[in-house]
Amino acid sequence: MSSDHASPPLLRHDRDGVVTLEMNRPQQYNALSNALLEALQGELDALRADATVRCVVLAGAGKAFCAGHDLREMRQQAGIDDHRALFARCSKVMEAIRTLPVPVIARVHGTATAAGCQLVASCDLAIAAQSARFAVSGINLGLFCSTPAVALSRNVLAKRAFDMLVTGRFIDAPTAAEWGLINEAVADSDLDAAVGRLTAQITAKSMAAIRHGKALFYRQLPMDLSEAYTCAGEVMAQNMLEPDACEGIDAFIEKRPPNQTR
Repeated sequence: MSSDHASPPLLRHDRDGVVTLEMNRPQQYNALSNALLEALQGELDALRADATVRCVVLAGAGKAFCAGHDLREMRQQAGIDDHRALFARCSKVMEAIRTLPVPVIARVHGTATAAGCQLVASCDLAIAAQSARFAVSGINLGLFCSTPAVALSRNVLAKRAFDMLVTGRFIDAPTAAEWGLINEAVADSDLDAAVGRLTAQITAKSMAAIRHGKALFYRQLPMDLSEAYTCAGEVMAQNMLEPDACEGIDAFIEKRPPNQTR
């Protein structure tokens, strides 16, 4: 995967309901420039309205997944209002991933640092090559990774997240899997196949159920137990009225394969 100066910062590939968004700044290790963030936001907004999309894969061109923010660009736009606008734009992208109706999978190779690690943590699922490494290393430059800390601390235990944030140290893919930052670390040569297996499992399921389920999953997390069950019960009741659910249950009772629209 290569890019030249004239190439767009983000490439989109569509296949069988799976959309791959490929960050395309390989010479900058896919650092999140304003242009790349705007492109990501535009695609995520478009995907939200597209009922044919069943799953999204977020990937990076070149040698790395994402090296975080574009530090050179940040220093060129050094006013407080510039910084506020940048972090607000980045946070909006992270929230858009979380609120997208379909699952978003991070396909991670090379390194995922700072806001790149934040991207991984913001995705619903993540599969990484065995050789991939992760860090929130802004502290090494005198900058605490405050916005990456939001997503990181919602994936891994507090003491582990804070360790990464105050030391800036890298963790490898097996450790990231053990800590809950990613779902699985696979052999480098198996990365695409592993992502393909996961997308196939997701796209084989009822998309109505997945759309109901993803929204509910994140909505109930901050609720107390009683409120969460009330909310979940209402979502299940609505899901029961979906044609896929009716057909799936009837097929189970009648001991036959379901004929779902998906």
